[in-house]
Amino acid sequence: MLRGADLEGANLSGADISMTDLRDADLSAANFEKAKLVRASLAGAIAKTANFTRVEGHRASFVRFSAEGTTFSSAELQRVDFSQAQLIDVNFEKSELGRAKFSGARLQDVRFSLANLSRVDFTGTSFVGSTAFDRSILFLTRIEGSDLSGATGLRQSQIDLACGDASTKLPPGLFPPTRWPCMFD
Repeated sequence: MLRGADLEGANLSGADISMTDLRDADLSAANFEKAKLVRASLAGAIAKTANFTRVEGHRASFVRFSAEGTTFSSAELQRVDFSQAQLIDVNFEKSELGRAKFSGARLQDVRFSLANLSRVDFTGTSFVGSTAFDRSILFLTRIEGSDLSGATGLRQSQIDLACGDASTKLPPGLFPPTRWPCMFD
C-alpha cells in the first residue's frame, strides 16, 4: 500500500508491483522500465517525466492520472483505464493498448505511432495539439464525437476500420466511411 507516497526519482526498474495501491502518489521522474504493474492502481498519480518503457500493466488503473513528458513506449497495457487522465507530450509508441479506455481524458501532443489501439475507447476524449497516429492499428477503435482534425499520420484505411459517427472530425483529406463498422441497424 503506497497510496500518496512520494516516489519522485525512484528506480523501480524491473520491480513487480502488481496489484499495488499507488493512488495519488508522486511518481515524477521515476523509472518503471520493465516493471510489472498488472492490476495496479495509479489513479490520481502524478508522473512528470517518468519512464514506463516496456512495462506490463494489464488492467491497471490510470484514472485521473497526470503525466507530462512521460514515456510508455513498447508497453503492454491491454484493458488499462486512462479515463479523465491529463496526458501532455506522452509517448505510447509501439505500445499494446487493446481495449484501453481514455474516456474523458485530455491528450495533448501524444504519440501513438505504431501502437495497437484496437477497440480502444476514445469517447469524450479531448485531443489538443498534434496527436500522432502514424502506422497505428485502429481496428474498431471508438472515436465517436472525437475531434481528430489536428491528428497527424492518419490514413483513410485506419479511419475505415474505426468506429466514428456524424460528429467525428477528421483531418483534411480524410473522410468518414460510407458506413462506420460499429453502426448497428
